[in-house]
Amino acid sequence: MLSMKALEIHAGDEVIIPSNTFIATALAVTYTGATPVFVEPDIKTYDIDPGKIEEKINDKTKAVIVVHLYGQPCVMDPIVRICKKHNLFLIEDCAQAHGATYKGKRVGSFGDAAGFSFYPGKNLGALGDAGAATTNSKEIADKIRALGNYGSDYKYHHIYQGNNSRLDELQAAFLTAKLPSLDKVNDNRRATAKKYLDGIKNPEVILPYVNPDTNPVWHLFAIRCKRRDELKIFLNSKGIGTNEHYPIPMHEQEAYKDLGFKHGDFPIAEEISDTELSIPMYYGMTDEEVEYVIDSINLFC
Repeated sequence: MLSMKALEIHAGDEVIIPSNTFIATALAVTYTGATPVFVEPDIKTYDIDPGKIEEKINDKTKAVIVVHLYGQPCVMDPIVRICKKHNLFLIEDCAQAHGATYKGKRVGSFGDAAGFSFYPGKNLGALGDAGAATTNSKEIADKIRALGNYGSDYKYHHIYQGNNSRLDELQAAFLTAKLPSLDKVNDNRRATAKKYLDGIKNPEVILPYVNPDTNPVWHLFAIRCKRRDELKIFLNSKGIGTNEHYPIPMHEQEAYKDLGFKHGDFPIAEEISDTELSIPMYYGMTDEEVEYVIDSINLFC
């Protein structure tokens, strides 16, 4: 939201976002007064499909937000080209992708600005709510700082109608201590993901696709299964926790009923919502725990 406000996106504008993401991405657009425009994901990667973006661009379009969902980087080259071609801002939602890379370059460094979440469950998490924006532009950075501090560029001097979005010092201290370990944490998750990819053989389970140009950080390990609910019950009965990301797509949420969409309008997002199941993925999983999850999934029939 702060990044879009700094880029002067406002009421009457449209911002393209993926149809398959957590609702926070859409809400950030809404909070600026602009309208979110949904674009379907690639069914293999779950990230926004670059080939479907241009058909949604019109005179009102001001920006594209990509979401590196589940820690899987988007295919950035074509998206960067599209944004340059149409003179659109490019914003990255990196909430789940701290340290992930596309062609050796870290996410958060491709667009005009990017947002990171430091919610406690993230790969780099605080001990409370926290977040940050990144940009290569000093002008945008200064404006974001001011907008997040009541619109103030210095004490009691307010140049924008901002709000209080400051990161408190305690959370900053926790994050500063944890940041040097981020690559270690991500490598551990990658090792767990490799075991899952190599070990899960159940033909009813669709494993995540890894684009060879990307190095994911596996914030979530999202499998898909047509019998998702049965698989969830089966795994839970064996003491294996699971989650669904996200069981109701944004266009079917009551919060966005004013956009006028109905079931069937975004079939790929709907299919992912109906079949996705996140299995255990966290730093420090033991080999025994990983093998137990693998064996349990392979037993499901």
